[in-house]
Amino acid sequence: MSKFSHILISVIVTLMSFAGSVANAAEPTLEILLEQLSEYPHAKQVAFSEQQVVDHEVGLGAIQKMRGEWRFKDSERLTGTLLSYTWQIVDGFTSAAVMDELLGSLAKEEGAIALFECKGRACGKGVQWANRVFGERLLYGREDLQQYRVYAFQAESAYRLVGYSAARTADRQYLRVDVIRIDD
Repeated sequence: MSKFSHILISVIVTLMSFAGSVANAAEPTLEILLEQLSEYPHAKQVAFSEQQVVDHEVGLGAIQKMRGEWRFKDSERLTGTLLSYTWQIVDGFTSAAVMDELLGSLAKEEGAIALFECKGRACGKGVQWANRVFGERLLYGREDLQQYRVYAFQAESAYRLVGYSAARTADRQYLRVDVIRIDD
């Protein structure tokens, strides 16, 4: 497992506990965690947001056009705290390889349940994922190179982890990770 995977897994696990509780002295702050991630020389954070969401839709199926409207084949709606990160993967690494390694390792964690995953054109139109689902046009890339995964985690609180990788060109590879702490 790469240094990036170790850092990102610890960031995500800590963020899941951080998002749901008041940080105590033993817990690293969000700023420290982001600093650790920025030390990885092949990922450059390009976006971050934290927000409270109500009935936030998480796709559990491909996005497709039904009766003139773009919708997920299946989905769930969640209310809670949404942390969204986008990294550009650089120096010849691919976002798909980083996502495979990261989420493959994360999926082996106790309590992780894979809810949905797709690759390539089976996910639907890349432009819809970029613009409608994530609201981040830089994620638009080649449909044959996109990947999407959703995992459920149960700790003190319930969480969803959503991962999406996109590739526009060899030099424009992006990884998006959303962590949702579900309100009780």
